[in-house]
Amino acid sequence: MSNRLSQVSQHLSNTYGRGLLAGEVAIITGAGQGIGRSTALLFAKEGAKVVISDIDEKRLASVEAEIKAAGGDVIGVSGDVGADDFPKKIVDATVQKYGKINHIINNAGFTFDKMLHTTPDDTFDIIIKIHIRAPFRLIRQAAPYFRVKPDARENRSIVNVSSTSGLHGNVGQANYAAGKAGIIGLTKTIAKEWGTFGVRANTVAFGLIHTRLTAAKEAGATMEIDGKKVALGVPGATPESRAASAPGIPLQRGGTPDEAAAAVLFLASPLASYVTGHTLEVTGGVGI
Repeated sequence: MSNRLSQVSQHLSNTYGRGLLAGEVAIITGAGQGIGRSTALLFAKEGAKVVISDIDEKRLASVEAEIKAAGGDVIGVSGDVGADDFPKKIVDATVQKYGKINHIINNAGFTFDKMLHTTPDDTFDIIIKIHIRAPFRLIRQAAPYFRVKPDARENRSIVNVSSTSGLHGNVGQANYAAGKAGIIGLTKTIAKEWGTFGVRANTVAFGLIHTRLTAAKEAGATMEIDGKKVALGVPGATPESRAASAPGIPLQRGGTPDEAAAAVLFLASPLASYVTGHTLEVTGGVGI
């Protein structure tokens, strides 16, 4: 057995029964609901100490309480990921509490859909700010805890969330598609720059996952960014319309937040110890 394989095998043996991420520390943004919530719960179940963040303080507190009730180790750091002071705020809180950072999961995001010719500058800019600038600034802030002498026993990774819109484009999503394409390029650059430190960087590109972003816009879900109220969801989305789109999905259905979280766990875990610079498509087969 090779030395590296032996180390991975030993790590898995040591963590079996304690979780794939036992003792590791993960920052997860956008953890108040949907994919972020499921990821936080799953990481905690797998033994990680999780630092969760969301712009919605009430939802964040609810997830924090849920993890604690299940015996997990967690702290919540509320705030807007796009705020200038956010990266320092969450990195400092993480290091003060746990002394290190193993993983950053850049999941926070939203859609602000308009046809290209009707998209004003601020609608384009806010999506780029949240989906590229914010992850970049958080990762840069955490650089001192990643750019260190590699330790074969230490599992460290960055997982950035993208979308099929970033891979293929999408009508009404010029801003979102640009942001989700950009995060793939950023991730590949991290993989090349930080690989020498034993840090892996990967992207997960989701297809249809049933969250508030893919629910009916008519349901009235909104969020406030920079003082602006943004309507969330897809116009006219109904169970019938989603069923009608299923023939385009080989698995004939959309995915759940828990299934999305499982893909993130794989990329962060030692099971993906030789995977970096990769974009994992979690789409039910769309795009094959």
